[in-house]
Amino acid sequence: MGPCLADGPNLATILGMNVEPTVDPPLLVIGTHNAKKGVELVELLAPHGVAVQTLAAFPEAVEVDETGATFAENARLKATEQAKALRCWVLADDSGLEVDALDGAPGVYSARFAGPACDDQANNRLLLEKLRATPAQRRGAQFVCSVALADPAGTVRAEASGLCRGRVLEALHGENGFGYDPLFLVREYHLTFGQLGREVKRTLSHRARALRAILPSVLSLVR
Repeated sequence: MGPCLADGPNLATILGMNVEPTVDPPLLVIGTHNAKKGVELVELLAPHGVAVQTLAAFPEAVEVDETGATFAENARLKATEQAKALRCWVLADDSGLEVDALDGAPGVYSARFAGPACDDQANNRLLLEKLRATPAQRRGAQFVCSVALADPAGTVRAEASGLCRGRVLEALHGENGFGYDPLFLVREYHLTFGQLGREVKRTLSHRARALRAILPSVLSLVR
């Protein structure tokens, strides 16, 4: 069973990125329904000449229940289930925020911290409420990302992880990024991901670090 091939312009081209053209490259699908996360991953991979699409291009993509107890388990689930459904190479991630004072919460429940139908605003409000009496020196936290690469048969071929340490602030700062970005102070810059530009985030974020770790496997397998 061969990998599905790129058909038409990939998302990197649509985003206006200058990518070296290739002939019928195997297609790598980003296994997320989160549009903003998908764009971040595409931007990280595009300079390396990988033909990339998100699940938005595939009506047959499945909804994967994130039943894993860890980010790594959820990343594997999303990669393998989507790969089998689409018969493509799939790179999936699971990521979230771990707050020291909350014993690692919200963790794997980061996207649904305030409930199944919540949004970023509700999650941030709940986090601020839970940390209301926590002093600045005890608001340490880290963003964590696990990524998994599955072949078209649904077999995991590579895994990696990355993290970014910082601190949760007492109020939102900045409008860039998504999720908890406006609350997360990046130690190296003394600014939140909500205040920093995308170039900085592509260097320092947990997702960028996980992608750099798995990139050699992606380039050796999906080309």
